[in-house]
Amino acid sequence: MNEPEKTAVAAIVPNWSRWMNPFALATAATEYATDAWQRSILYADIRRQRGNQYRAHMLERVPNVLHFEAELVMSGLSLPQPANYGLARIVPPAGIRIDPRKRPFVVVDPRAGHGPGIGGFKPDSEIGAALKAGHPCYFVGFLPDPVPGQTIEDVMRAEAAFLRKVAELHPDSVGKPAVIGNCQAGWQVLMTASIWPELFGPIIVAGTPLSYWAGDNPMRYAGGLMGGSWLTAMTSDLGNGRFDGAWLVQNFEQLDPANTLWTKQYGVYAKVDTEGPRYLEFEKYWGGHVFLDGGEMQYIVDNLFIGNRLSNAELTTSDGLRIDFRNIRSPIVVFCSYGDNITPPGQALGWITDLYRDDDDVVGHDQTIVFATHDSIGHLGIFVSGSVGRKEHNEFAGNIDIIDLLPAGIYRATVEDRPDGMPADELAGDEYLMRLRKSGVEEVRGIVRPDPRRDARFAAAARISEINLAFYRNLMQPWVQTLATPLGAHWQQLFHPLRVGYESWSDRNPLAAPVAAQAQWVRGHRQPAAADNPFLQVQEAVSSAIERFLDHYRDQRDLMYARVFDAIYGSPAVQALAGRSQHDASPARSHPGSSPEHRDYLARELARQDAEMTTGGLVEATQRALFYVLQERGGSDERLFRHAWSLLQPRVSQPGFDFAAFRQHVRGQALLIRRNAQAALAALPQLLAQAAPDDIRSAAQVLESMTGHGDPLSAGEAERLRQMLDAFEAVAHQATTETAAGTTAAGGTGKASSGKTRPRRPAGRRTTE
Repeated sequence: MNEPEKTAVAAIVPNWSRWMNPFALATAATEYATDAWQRSILYADIRRQRGNQYRAHMLERVPNVLHFEAELVMSGLSLPQPANYGLARIVPPAGIRIDPRKRPFVVVDPRAGHGPGIGGFKPDSEIGAALKAGHPCYFVGFLPDPVPGQTIEDVMRAEAAFLRKVAELHPDSVGKPAVIGNCQAGWQVLMTASIWPELFGPIIVAGTPLSYWAGDNPMRYAGGLMGGSWLTAMTSDLGNGRFDGAWLVQNFEQLDPANTLWTKQYGVYAKVDTEGPRYLEFEKYWGGHVFLDGGEMQYIVDNLFIGNRLSNAELTTSDGLRIDFRNIRSPIVVFCSYGDNITPPGQALGWITDLYRDDDDVVGHDQTIVFATHDSIGHLGIFVSGSVGRKEHNEFAGNIDIIDLLPAGIYRATVEDRPDGMPADELAGDEYLMRLRKSGVEEVRGIVRPDPRRDARFAAAARISEINLAFYRNLMQPWVQTLATPLGAHWQQLFHPLRVGYESWSDRNPLAAPVAAQAQWVRGHRQPAAADNPFLQVQEAVSSAIERFLDHYRDQRDLMYARVFDAIYGSPAVQALAGRSQHDASPARSHPGSSPEHRDYLARELARQDAEMTTGGLVEATQRALFYVLQERGGSDERLFRHAWSLLQPRVSQPGFDFAAFRQHVRGQALLIRRNAQAALAALPQLLAQAAPDDIRSAAQVLESMTGHGDPLSAGEAERLRQMLDAFEAVAHQATTETAAGTTAAGGTGKASSGKTRPRRPAGRRTTE
């Protein structure tokens, strides 16, 4: 007997001593039987309400589960290449004050089988966090049915048009719109940003799979075990050109059979008096199945799920533009969780190691990447969990301007409880503190764990998929398309296993009315069993045993999937069919940073950055000094950045202030320190040479003030700060001495009344006079 079973038995056995009296035991049995019967009636009535809710939801013209009121701003149906997407403005709830100068947020929901609204499903959500931080907020949703012939590129063009519209509505905002892409919408947003990078501010991708061969998700084996994407094509053909999103939802449900077959339903039955509203709220989203165009779904399966061509820049648009994430100039924030069985951290972060060999590669492309991992939250919890909405999403939204100023490189963000004694007004929120520390490609590689042998097996599966798809299209597809009809597609969708549960039990069922009446009576005569009822405890033990059994089945099934996949696609025969020899040591797919052209580009870009070491003045010198002190820490928390931002506010609020140019300026100075700190600091006297002594000393005071916020300085940081203050004072002292000497000389020759001041020599520069 394992430990969980011993614990379950130990929880029950001591209580049985109370029930040795046959009369007491019979009373407990009667009490439990009454409670179980009443719970069964109430559970059946909740399921009846679920069916009614489903039918009402499907009859809505624009079904969604948004918690917030929204107003349509722009429809994708009106575009030259129409798509079934739309842009809506979120109406701020009462008590929420929006600052029109703050950058707008645009939340894009995933179209992966379910309807829209998950990004604003609850008050504590991504939309709620953006509104709480005072940002105008917009939402990109979609209709249940695609435009016939709609493509992924059409959706990308629609999203680009929406961002242009948002920027047009907020011409005075500080910074470009921040965009949040959830799950499938995340890779769609990044594809759009790689083609139109000028439209985007910071991008947050939550629970987004980007590198499909990475991670440990059992779903990644599905395409290979089914022989490739030919089944996707046949499903779309049978659906009369549309792919039913219910099939995607069924794939998600099969990942966790314990939750699907037992836990979710048992939780409602066991707590039927309180769980009904929460269950119905979630089921409104979970049962809102939508459709994709067959061509859209085929593109996704061939190029992403099986082909994995997105994360290493192998895709191009119809007009020849390469979809390359390295083109994106906005910070990319990746939020993922180790508890996510749909998008584990390996799949969410694998694109970084797919694209970049080292940190110089990241810097050379001027790319800023911030990633945060959660220890346990599940896939849907990333979007709908109130705790995540109040914590991570609040911190991302509250510190979005700070993230936008981070220099090129990879950073790791952590969100922790506010330390005792820390004033809440120093933070973006009242409860949590966000810390940022410098990371790198090697740390990400440790999370992703790239495996060339694994890639070779998945590459073989992708090649076999292409062969099988060609066979289907040449030999079977004409017959299937001939036999498929709109009526047949309708009945096929109606009798989908997931839809039957919703369709079959609602008020349309003749048995529903008696059950509803009985449930109404039960609510007025409810007799729940006592918490210590022995039969109730046995019920809980049986439920736990069922969950453990189904979890064990899942683990063994997933292990079998992996072993069968490896046996098939790792075999010499299949590898040969895929065009690979057993003795071929070359990578299964080429790294986009390996070409001579790319190496030449990177060398030129890094040389250009080095040439900027001696460019600038007092502002650049102060920024370099600040970043040099912080470099010792390797990162900092939001308090320091928030204080720096407050010092910049007077400048930001000036008319005509160019935030984009300022952002590039700040990021450039931080990058110089990161690239070559000694060379950047050696140029400080030259940068300070043209500033007045009082201005130099004022800048030193600002530097000391800014580094004083946050955690106390370490010995190394204090030493670096002292070096910078001494360097500033040395230049200021020399400038004061030279000015005094110049004034004395001018007075001695009778030239002081001329009104002209002789230009001061740069500090440290020798001249001959």
